Amino acid sequence: MLGAIVGVTAVLNASGADVKETWDKMCVKCHGADGKGQTKMGQKLGIRDYTDPKVQAAFTDEEAFKALKEGLKDKDGKTLMKPVEGLSDEDIKGLVQNVRKFKA
Repeated sequence: MLGAIVGVTAVLNASGADVKETWDKMCVKCHGADGKGQTKMGQKLGIRDYTDPKVQAAFTDEEAFKALKEGLKDKDGKTLMKPVEGLSDEDIKGLVQNVRKFKA
């Protein structure tokens, strides 16, 4: 689920620990520390396995960024993921790159 990446290497080098801390705080409950989505909540919501290259190929960075920024809803309008709150665009871009690191 994350956006248009410009200069992310510098962002990650400067705030790699912050990205991990943010992932651990905001994302692990559903997506898991390993990105596989095999948590209780992840299984309930049908979270995709970010270590699967096919899953990674199914969305762009821009789509992932938008999902984090605006949240995700299913076809019936039910909220699947709330928008992230209190994060800058650079923080969100860091999370997108974090998801890309799970690709096997």
